[in-house]
Amino acid sequence: MSIGNNQKMRNSNLTCGTCSGRQVRFYFNSKMGYKKELMGSKTKVPPEDQKLKDHIIAFCKEHDADLVGFASAERWDEAGEVPSDFRPRSIWQPTRTVIVIGVEMPLPIVETTPSVLHMELYRTANRKLDTLAYDLTRYLNRMGHASFFFGRDVYTSLKALRDQPMSAFSHVMAAKYAGLGTIGASHVFLTPEFGPRVRLVSVFTSVMIPLDPLVEKDLCIKCRLCALCCPKKAISMKKDQVIGGYDKMACLEMAEELTRHRIYPCGICIKVCPIGKDRLLYKQKGLRKKYLREAEALAVNPEDPEYKSWSHIRKYGTHKGETDRASTTKSDQQKKES
Repeated sequence: MSIGNNQKMRNSNLTCGTCSGRQVRFYFNSKMGYKKELMGSKTKVPPEDQKLKDHIIAFCKEHDADLVGFASAERWDEAGEVPSDFRPRSIWQPTRTVIVIGVEMPLPIVETTPSVLHMELYRTANRKLDTLAYDLTRYLNRMGHASFFFGRDVYTSLKALRDQPMSAFSHVMAAKYAGLGTIGASHVFLTPEFGPRVRLVSVFTSVMIPLDPLVEKDLCIKCRLCALCCPKKAISMKKDQVIGGYDKMACLEMAEELTRHRIYPCGICIKVCPIGKDRLLYKQKGLRKKYLREAEALAVNPEDPEYKSWSHIRKYGTHKGETDRASTTKSDQQKKES
């Protein structure tokens, strides 16, 4: 389930179970505390089903998840957006519910991209998610509910993605159907809590668990920052819809460049996105101009004081010049367009 974009947040502790007979779940707010929120659905849920959901929520919280959502396998069929072979029941036929778990990517580290620090954050989040999903799968199995998890990244190399640029299962679509947020112009997943600065993993289970409602209103405001700041111009805006055009091969080319220099992934579209209550926590609002001029400013003056902290982090732990590639590429493209 999700948080309303303008909802006021009040201090409270995680509460599992029910509240006035209605379902609840937790989320992580900008003051770094778990909260309680009414789902808004008036549908009565059998006590035993709600109890299992509460146990899963408590388990995820105890294992340091920041977000958790629940989607029925039928949602893929009802929406008809995902090809049949890529739906949960095609991958594992007993699936009745998909549990999607998310962990935060702290904004100040994401802002240093491309850097070794950002790469280590990416690796840490991925390890955390795979371990959490594995542990939850075993926990459900011990309770007698057959379960299966799909890892956060399931490909052997970027070469494999170049040969076949898609995954066997989309955590982005799963998170959408689990009510955790919406898809933005750059095709990344947006959450009210962290914007796109979140990593995801999915657990399939054979037991029916009360689902969370979908987020009806798009979180993306079509500010164009992702498209304007993309070093490879892989993102283009569309007038008639939120989700924009996306050049997978151009994005992959950037990933290949950064991987060669051991400072992957790129994540600039994730860095500059203004959505997310994490920006309130870090007091990071109104940075549009800073993001837009970063590449050109650093190309002119690598010691520009406005970007001193980011440049300092990028300077160490890599070969000289490795972290300049993304900024130089974007700066050259900006000059050609001007």
